[in-house]
Amino acid sequence: MAKVVMNVKLLEMSENAIALIYVACRQCYSEKFAGEVFSDESISKVKQEEFVKKIVSSGHLSPLEHVKFTFAIEGVSRALTHQLVRHRLASYSQMSQRYVKEKDFDYIIPPSIEKNSQARNEFEQLMINIQQSYTKLLMLMGQDNITGEAANQDARFALPQAAETKIVVTMNCRELLHFFQHRCCSRAQWEIRQLANKMLDICHKKLPAVFSQAGAKCDELGYCPEGEKFCCGKYPVKN
Repeated sequence: MAKVVMNVKLLEMSENAIALIYVACRQCYSEKFAGEVFSDESISKVKQEEFVKKIVSSGHLSPLEHVKFTFAIEGVSRALTHQLVRHRLASYSQMSQRYVKEKDFDYIIPPSIEKNSQARNEFEQLMINIQQSYTKLLMLMGQDNITGEAANQDARFALPQAAETKIVVTMNCRELLHFFQHRCCSRAQWEIRQLANKMLDICHKKLPAVFSQAGAKCDELGYCPEGEKFCCGKYPVKN
């Protein structure tokens, strides 16, 4: 058992992303076949990128749905993934506590607990106690010949939300922009905000024409839409 650190790795993204967005958008306004436009080498990548920047800034975002990113994520809590999967326009493949025995689970400690030595000690002891109880439950069920998957699926009810998990996530560019708007906000829970910022950094480097201005909603609007009660002060509240 140990405290773990978040790790985000880009597994794959759509090939020729700029060209793909470009032709998808051009098809909306042209009688030309997108298959021909896609292979037209006379249209420079610079021209395509400038065009994509314009459609993103104009809010014409449906062509972005043709390009997707797939991330491998580890060192995050079950508390985080319960929030993450609420973004429904995405695909998820998560490590199962039913098929994977949590014989020595790692965990995530919230910063507010970690900075207080007494609270941290209490938290870490709780993780040890839960591990011991989980292991004992498996042993007791084994006495009734309940083992393997059948035992794991019931013993997991004792596991904490702090337990570390791993997940593969695929989102298209439009959904990523929406995800960043909400989860990069200072009001987002600290762990999913950290994940969103790591994913945004990757997307920005790989596809700046789409993600150069991406981030919390206030960064795009120039004002805080959360209202005076919840405003962090980065931007003024809309009057």
